[in-house]
Amino acid sequence: MVTPLGQILAARIAAAGPMPLAEYMLLCLLHPSHGYYTTRDPLGAAGDFITAPEISQMFGEVLGLALAQAWLDQGASQRIVLGEPGPGRATLMADILHATARVPGFAAAAEVHLIEASPALRAVQAKKLAGVAPHWHESLTDLPEAPLFLIANEFLDALPIRQFVRTDGGWAERYIGLGAGEQLVFGLAPAQPIAALAHRMGDTRPGDVVETCAPAEAAVGEVARHIAAHGGAAIFIDYGGWESLGDTFQAMRAHKPCDPLATPGEADLTAHVAFAPLARAARAAGAAATELVAQGMLLERLGITERAQRLARGLSGAALENHIAAHRRLTHPQEMGNLFKTIAIHPVGAPLPPGFTSDQREADHANDA
Repeated sequence: MVTPLGQILAARIAAAGPMPLAEYMLLCLLHPSHGYYTTRDPLGAAGDFITAPEISQMFGEVLGLALAQAWLDQGASQRIVLGEPGPGRATLMADILHATARVPGFAAAAEVHLIEASPALRAVQAKKLAGVAPHWHESLTDLPEAPLFLIANEFLDALPIRQFVRTDGGWAERYIGLGAGEQLVFGLAPAQPIAALAHRMGDTRPGDVVETCAPAEAAVGEVARHIAAHGGAAIFIDYGGWESLGDTFQAMRAHKPCDPLATPGEADLTAHVAFAPLARAARAAGAAATELVAQGMLLERLGITERAQRLARGLSGAALENHIAAHRRLTHPQEMGNLFKTIAIHPVGAPLPPGFTSDQREADHANDA
């Protein structure tokens, strides 16, 4: 299928040469006229994927209360930024606001700030949060300088990545070029040493793929800078692991995997998140990073099972079955429970956000210093 964006990309490659994977991802997702996120609401049964907040209100409720407890633990500032990048339909934020409305003083202190590039999704968010009057921003750098309590669910996985294949001569970056019939195809640039990947020579072999995501490191670094300067806490939730290893670039369309080069602008493009570089970016910005915790473990620590049991008392039949299935999907190791990981950023010396413990790697890093 040749899409309008596919024609634009083919013409650009024909004129300027192969395109880095990061540029391809950025254009596919955010092209002003044909980008995936700029032209549609991709969520839900009618879209291409479903996220945890759309599965159950419990997800946002327990995470919102965790942020509220962190606010209390840090002195309950009278004005805070309650932020979310990539808020989708604003379901998560709506559930956070619903749960935290019972925390004395929190609602009065919180100003809702959303980082959203998609006009289509901003319209959905405005309707969902009509009684809140949220503020929208293009970038995390635009947030007001005040204590920041932020949650980011499946935000980092859509940020543009670069891919490098290890060879005997160094690292060969993966590009997008043109094949027969002007079809988009993968190719490799000549191998060369990459200083930023020097530390990966010891745990990789020729043929291994390593992915980097400078925009994710910059985003977490900016959030950490903000929190180090003004206080707050941030929880990042995404699928991935501690370090990158292997080709995780993927596409989803109509809830099914598809060829990421086949329909540019018509499919969601993501990659697994490497959390180690994010923790390093947070520490470099002056904040602390917690251990990496599986989503299921974090939700259990925050009381999701107790919340599920209370909600179940008022349900029966199909509604009860769906409720039980939602709890399982969010927490079970064979579903989202282990696939998705979480990490929190907080001020050095401040109490840990609920559900997290200190990262021993951070302690070892401090001891080495």
